[in-house]
Amino acid sequence: MAVLEMSRSNARVVNLVAAYETDHDIILVLEYAAGGEIFDHCVSDELLPETQITRLIRQTLEGVHQLHQNNLVHLDLKPQNILLTSLSPLGDIKIVDFGLARKLGSVGELREILGTPEYVAPEILNYEPITTATDLWSVGVIAYMLVTGESPFAGDDKQETFLNVSQVSVDYSRDAFSRVSELAVDFIRKLLVKAPEDRPSAAECLSHPWLWQLCLSPDSVAIIRERISGSKWGAPSEDPEDKENFLESPHVKRFRFEETASAEFC
Repeated sequence: MAVLEMSRSNARVVNLVAAYETDHDIILVLEYAAGGEIFDHCVSDELLPETQITRLIRQTLEGVHQLHQNNLVHLDLKPQNILLTSLSPLGDIKIVDFGLARKLGSVGELREILGTPEYVAPEILNYEPITTATDLWSVGVIAYMLVTGESPFAGDDKQETFLNVSQVSVDYSRDAFSRVSELAVDFIRKLLVKAPEDRPSAAECLSHPWLWQLCLSPDSVAIIRERISGSKWGAPSEDPEDKENFLESPHVKRFRFEETASAEFC
């Protein structure tokens, strides 16, 4: 409940309407999310188009970024914990279930074995310090599931799943990626890396061109694809005209567009 109270200004976190305490329970009344879980769209016969997926991932990152600014980590991000305000038309996301959430920096390093096997980061399995990068691993898994309809690390049992996670063995050439854009693969690939320090932050993720490619001209996308090759993300730009399209944070790194690239942000 404390996390929900601290996140009242976060539009991507479910709103706490009221709280009641009985002799045995604490009852939370949360806003209604009529669209259900985005997990339903991961297992549907018809996957969402990337136009919708990138919007959902952008919104998830906005919520995660604001949590991280308050030194909060969710630690159980998964499609079942991201709800939609409506189903048709597809609504906005609401992050729920903060039962495993922690505040960083209050009692030194945080090391715990927690989370859901398919979405847990390697550092948790290795009992290494938990950071905001742990949540970003989960965002990568969510993006993978939305574009392919499959789980990247699920095994026949928990032990096999943990082994798959610890080895970070992901095959991006399989049939599941035959209709997935190159930029989507690049986004996922750079989040599903074993070393937490090599993952981009939520703010940096928000500048990745995949999340904006459908608002760009074909020439712009070609330029961007060349520039992100071999780098974490693109370099930041200081163009004041696009500032309103990103979170108001000094840590947000915007992708630098060439002067010849035209863009209309969505």
